[in-house]
Amino acid sequence: MATFPGRWPWYVGFVPAALAAGGLAWNALSPSEYWGDGMVAAACVVAGALTSLRYTVLVGTVITLGIVALVARDGYLGHTAGSLELVNTVFAALVGVAVNLVIARHGHRLAVVRSVAEAAQAAVLPAPPARIGPLAVAACYQAAQTEALIGGDAYAVQPSRYGTRLLIADVRGKGLGAVRAVSVLLGAFRENADRAPDLVTLADWLEQSLLRELVGHEREEVGLEGFITALLGEFSPRGDTLRLLDCGHPAAYLFRDGGLTALESADPGLPLGMSVLGIARSAPDSWPVAVGDTLLLVTDGVTEARNAAGVFYDPLTELSGLGPFRSPDDALDAVVSGVRRWTGGPRDDDMALLALTRVPGPPGA
Repeated sequence: MATFPGRWPWYVGFVPAALAAGGLAWNALSPSEYWGDGMVAAACVVAGALTSLRYTVLVGTVITLGIVALVARDGYLGHTAGSLELVNTVFAALVGVAVNLVIARHGHRLAVVRSVAEAAQAAVLPAPPARIGPLAVAACYQAAQTEALIGGDAYAVQPSRYGTRLLIADVRGKGLGAVRAVSVLLGAFRENADRAPDLVTLADWLEQSLLRELVGHEREEVGLEGFITALLGEFSPRGDTLRLLDCGHPAAYLFRDGGLTALESADPGLPLGMSVLGIARSAPDSWPVAVGDTLLLVTDGVTEARNAAGVFYDPLTELSGLGPFRSPDDALDAVVSGVRRWTGGPRDDDMALLALTRVPGPPGA
């Protein structure tokens, strides 16, 4: 089992010691009965649950030796009362060791599950290349819970004959259905990013793939109740023009010369998976991009992060003035740190971030 440092605050290690000292002192000062036995037993169990096996054995040994000394001092050594006291003490120490071993076993199983989840996450959502044409690229995915490494957020960047195309999406579903939807979405994007002549066609082809593949139980989870919000983007081959197609997703942001601008769509479209409503898809919006500009795309795990007062995190307010950044990784670090400070603890939703910075000259120049 992992020791308490890193998992628990540093002072947790003193709790079993304090309980043991208090219990032994109480026993030493009590006139006849050992009223501190409850604290002694609690020290053994707490040590087993919160600390390492070595520390647990140390606590149990110290307590046992302390009780032996008290029993001998009070003249109970060799008597029934003294023997029962020693048996109870050793039993409490063994319980603490057993608790530690059980937790260690479950911790090992959790580590195995986490390693499998990490491999699955890397297979479903691989890290994009660090450089594509005139763009430096960085991505980040953080689950709402540390143990939950796989979720319904997705991102992808891929070069094409039309320029560098990108995607960020959020499946409005949970569980394996959302993971399957992410897998289908990313597979369809990789297949069609170089084939579709424009972003509208690409969005239509993505939707067709989703509706074709997500049938039965999965379709129930990722249907009109669990649609997929997405933002499709395309940098021109020179990287000087950006086109974005909004499919019901939070807006992208552009860092330029220390300022931050929200790239709001003039006509936001419907999320993927809602073509049954018969509404035509909106046209993409275009923006110029200068060398040094950084595009930031996020999921609603960022924009809907709340502080203790229930106020949403606002990137425009919290991130303005932080740029320009030396790299897209610096931009992601600023966002992740800002959200962590804002929430002050666990978040309610996963968050995915994608950042692209236009750099001068071709790769290797």
